[in-house]
Amino acid sequence: MMRISVAGTGYVGLVTGACLASQGHHVLCVDTDPKKIDEINAARPPFYETGLKSLLEKTIGKNLFATTNLHESILDSEITFITVGTPFDGKEIDLAYVKEVSVQIGLALKDKPGYHAVVVKSTVVPGTSDEVVLPILEEKSGKTAGRDFGVGMNPEFLTEGQAIADFMNPDRIVLGANEEKTMEILSNLYSAFEGVPIIRTNCRTAEMIKYASNALLALQISYANEIANLCSALGSIDAVDVMKGVHSSYYLSPKTGDGSRITAPIASFLEAGCGFGGSCLPKDVKALIAHGEKHGNAMPLLNAVIETNRRQPMEVIRLLGKHFSSLMNVRITILGLSFKPDTDDMRESPAIPIIQALLERGAILKAYDPVAGHEARKLFQSDQLSLCETLEEAIVGADGVVLVTRWGQFRYVPELITKMNPCAVLVDGRRMIDKRLLSRYEGIGL
Repeated sequence: MMRISVAGTGYVGLVTGACLASQGHHVLCVDTDPKKIDEINAARPPFYETGLKSLLEKTIGKNLFATTNLHESILDSEITFITVGTPFDGKEIDLAYVKEVSVQIGLALKDKPGYHAVVVKSTVVPGTSDEVVLPILEEKSGKTAGRDFGVGMNPEFLTEGQAIADFMNPDRIVLGANEEKTMEILSNLYSAFEGVPIIRTNCRTAEMIKYASNALLALQISYANEIANLCSALGSIDAVDVMKGVHSSYYLSPKTGDGSRITAPIASFLEAGCGFGGSCLPKDVKALIAHGEKHGNAMPLLNAVIETNRRQPMEVIRLLGKHFSSLMNVRITILGLSFKPDTDDMRESPAIPIIQALLERGAILKAYDPVAGHEARKLFQSDQLSLCETLEEAIVGADGVVLVTRWGQFRYVPELITKMNPCAVLVDGRRMIDKRLLSRYEGIGL
């Protein structure tokens, strides 16, 4: 059992803290927002994540505690994870929160006897741990890295909506450190994950692994969407069938020992859709592009990934245009507001530019999402977007239905639309509905 402090109670920090506490570690989650701390201590997650509430209920007050006191938390722990946000400001990654928390950690280390490991878990560009965090810690603590404290990098690979499962059953663990003591602490912390590949490397490489991983996923999505758009332009080709053929290759569907075939999870990123969003892929790819250009290394491939993704939501508008000469006063229902299912996160969601484009064209909009309605209300006024409580309420009276997020309950959409008279046109932005089930169906890549 280790004593751990986590600086930042956002998506990564709280999931990390709760999961480590569930393994028996003593965890202190720290945030500057007293309201958020009160919610966590009451086992109320400040955001939606599958299974997080039940995990908090099992651990809060036992070996998981939330506090605003970072100084005392560091004195009472042997390792601190930095999990604060690293937004992209349009030109480069914004390290303001990382720097601020590093200052506070450094001041606490000044008062702490004994060795302490400070591990960056936030997504930061290569060189940040060594060239930003470490010097601040040395300056504010008056101590020497490698002797009095250590600096490490341990990137997260959590998918929103399944983050707890991802943490508890990781496909890999990346440990970055430039000296043995911090590496030993990290190795001991993750020793319970038997059979999981562990990559031990330096901090800069660990930072790059995170960016390279996310850039690959974004590349897969934009590639699939470019192919889908070409299928639409050529005619008599369905991108779903094309990708089914691609997925069937041994690269994506390898044979198992008994000769059966399994589909690699990465194949799910090779599907036609209305674009990627969220807090990671758009931000991280843009940050990597900017970091490359800052160091004199252009990133034309990743620039193309972002440009393809920027245009992709407008495919939905084009498909609606096949059925309506004008969208003025046309009643359109948006199904799904979060950037993916099983989360309420609307950051960079394709739903946002789709809604904005429809508003500009004078459409009358309703929307339904199982959990993200409160986030949509922060972005759109009630006279712009009417939020519905049920799927049935959202579809009734619609001229057109646009499916944006792959929520499982949306599989019932054909059944609801076929009861309408006249039937609304469905624009399937995720190709999750069988096109044969509806007389008026449009899909990305069809």
